[in-house]
Amino acid sequence: MSETILILGASGQIGTELTLKLREIYGNSTIIASDIRKGNTELMESGPFEIIDATNYHSILSVVKNYNVSEVYLMAAMLSVTAEKYPKKAWNLNMNSLLHVLKLAKKKVIKKVFWPSSIAVFGTTSTNQNTPQVTVMEPTTVYGISKLAGERWCAYYKNHFNVDVRSVRYPGIISWKTAPGGGTTDYAIEIYHKALTQGSYSCFLSENTRLPMMYMDDAVKATVDLMQADEPIDYFSYNIAAINFTPKEITEAIQKHLPDFKVEYTPDFRQQIADSWPQSINDEKAKNDWNWQHSFNLERMTSVMLKNLKAKYNL
Repeated sequence: MSETILILGASGQIGTELTLKLREIYGNSTIIASDIRKGNTELMESGPFEIIDATNYHSILSVVKNYNVSEVYLMAAMLSVTAEKYPKKAWNLNMNSLLHVLKLAKKKVIKKVFWPSSIAVFGTTSTNQNTPQVTVMEPTTVYGISKLAGERWCAYYKNHFNVDVRSVRYPGIISWKTAPGGGTTDYAIEIYHKALTQGSYSCFLSENTRLPMMYMDDAVKATVDLMQADEPIDYFSYNIAAINFTPKEITEAIQKHLPDFKVEYTPDFRQQIADSWPQSINDEKAKNDWNWQHSFNLERMTSVMLKNLKAKYNL
């Protein structure tokens, strides 16, 4: 039986599109999608799918052995907003799932691991403009704490057990295919839907809150490019950047297509989370080490988002 790739958390926002891209590259039968719940029709019908609780080591091990899995992409996670509501559940999912996969790699049951970190590892004491790869990291959210701890576990397993684990720090990810998953940057997805379906939107962040963002195609590309890169690469999680903007700027980009679109700003508890994160990211190390480059700016992303959502809503 040929080697395969397992995606844990394949039904989520990034997991769905990453799975489809990997199937396009390597073939449908070699990419095993899995999640605690079924995914959308395209995901389920394009290749193998298994129900897996990523906090259950033996559940993961069983599927790894059954399909002769050589690489695991661990995309299962509880994101920033949801994690604040359920901190213990978030810690259990975000930490134990990673430790299970790292254990498999340590035992040489699998050969390579991808694990996503986040800009949430940074905090109010980090440099918030052009945030460098290495800087002070004092996260103030449950999600950020779990991601910083995860980065250190990845480094530990790399240094002590020579585990090939690779990681990027995702900014806010924007996509039209799947619903947002409980993150602080969700407004940048919701706003496109509301612009088309209601003509107005109530934004939970203030109009001048600048955050790093990325269109899904670029996020998937970064993930695939890093996993395909030749070693040696550094163990730590790479900063990756594409665009940064404020709610006001994304509103203006949409209004170029929909002039009557209106937005009001009603900041809630998510504002405090956003204020603790960087406004822009320095990704020179990723560019130098594995030739990372993004493709989408705000204008191109807005055109693609509106075009596809119009088709989705039959508008």
